[in-house]
Amino acid sequence: MKAWELLEQPRWQPEDLGRPLPEDEHAVSMALPRWQDVVGYEEKRPETIHKLRNGYPRFVIHPLVQQAAMQLGNWNACLPFPSARVADLALAFLRRHGHDGMTLQKGGLWGVVTSLDGGLVLKAFWQHTGLIVSSRQAKAFLEGRSEPDETPAIRARLRQHLAAFYEVEEGDVFLQPTGMAAQHAALAAVRLLRPGHPTVQLGFPYVDTLKLQQKVGDGATLLHRLDRVEQELQVLLNRQQLAACFCEIPGNPLLGSADLRRVSPLLRERGVPLVADDVVATPYNVDLSPYADLVATSLTKYIVGTADAMGGAVICNPRSPFYEPLKQILRAHHEDLLWGEEAMIIERQARDFPSRMERHNANGLWIAEKLRAHPAVERVWYPKWEFAEVYESVRRPRGGWGSLVTFLPRHADRTAPAIYDRLAVNKGPSLGTVFTLACPFTLLAHYTELDWAEACGVSRNLIRLSIGLEEPEALWQRIQSALPD
Repeated sequence: MKAWELLEQPRWQPEDLGRPLPEDEHAVSMALPRWQDVVGYEEKRPETIHKLRNGYPRFVIHPLVQQAAMQLGNWNACLPFPSARVADLALAFLRRHGHDGMTLQKGGLWGVVTSLDGGLVLKAFWQHTGLIVSSRQAKAFLEGRSEPDETPAIRARLRQHLAAFYEVEEGDVFLQPTGMAAQHAALAAVRLLRPGHPTVQLGFPYVDTLKLQQKVGDGATLLHRLDRVEQELQVLLNRQQLAACFCEIPGNPLLGSADLRRVSPLLRERGVPLVADDVVATPYNVDLSPYADLVATSLTKYIVGTADAMGGAVICNPRSPFYEPLKQILRAHHEDLLWGEEAMIIERQARDFPSRMERHNANGLWIAEKLRAHPAVERVWYPKWEFAEVYESVRRPRGGWGSLVTFLPRHADRTAPAIYDRLAVNKGPSLGTVFTLACPFTLLAHYTELDWAEACGVSRNLIRLSIGLEEPEALWQRIQSALPD
């Protein structure tokens, strides 16, 4: 069952546990149809894990990648990486965290071998940096194949699409193997521009965005209160130098945004670059060029839409005062690690991204309004209502508010699991898919730090919906039937 078939035949029932979303060898999501399945996945319960045929590739090592790792170094914990430079970075990360290892090379992949304990650290590097080997690249390695001859031309066409979306030149676009790899490339660039300084994150972030800064960078401060973020940022800037400031427009899962109109002047006065993540909004909906110095984005989500390819990009903003030095750093350190077969799918999908995004916007707003009016729902988070004036300040004239909707049911401690279990939509990780995709976001992303998340205002009982391209009335019937009367 391919992605578009999941609009009519969602995988939401108990027997769907672990099945790929979509039915594809290279799918990047998998079905977690019940609340207890999410708990079982997070707690690594055998009865759950043994049913997984795949998973989100930074968190669940794909079977093809595992086979490639065994060929590279099957006597110890090993992961493959796409270049010698990345393998060296992984080895340095291991040593920084008290473990050792060695690198080896075979057939276009570089393996890092370490101890069993070191293997957990190595997997953290894989997860946080996103500098991974895709399942398609692993398959090519196992079959003794190289990239398609047309790969450079495909990458060029993809850069052209992205340059048009962001209104920049093709040379301002730096393709990456994943969205987190784009964050890593941006972090590496600002650390070279302003070495030895920590970073700051504005607003409650996606989990690995903060982990990357904390564990790979020089430390990070989280300012999660968007209602007072400018004041807290000013205090922080008065106290210490920063390498950069990171933010999401809007944030995930609470969908609020820091006011870049006020933040950007504070940063530029101190010579601090701003790195923005627009994955949830997309360049179709927002224009961050008056404020962001770099945009680090995932192509896996809305650009692909079908949840069967991984990719990311860093966009250099020509309007930024840091444009020349940051672009020079990125160019000097860039490697073309986006595997050609992944680039081929992303480039094809990018062609109709604008028309799909227009439909996502319409469906997202319609469902958000329905949820907001339902008596069983305590609160709905959506960019049209969360820090609305701030989002409006960067929204394009034709743009909308996206299709990510988060809601909290009334009496959520008791009702949220039952509502989630009854939702007759696809359920699993990721977002931006053409099919609606639900997850108990806090449980899935922050299971080991639920108390911390709740202290930041993020309830453990949230349900996040990435609204797809289904007929909205029919989709609402599926959602409404899961809600108490």
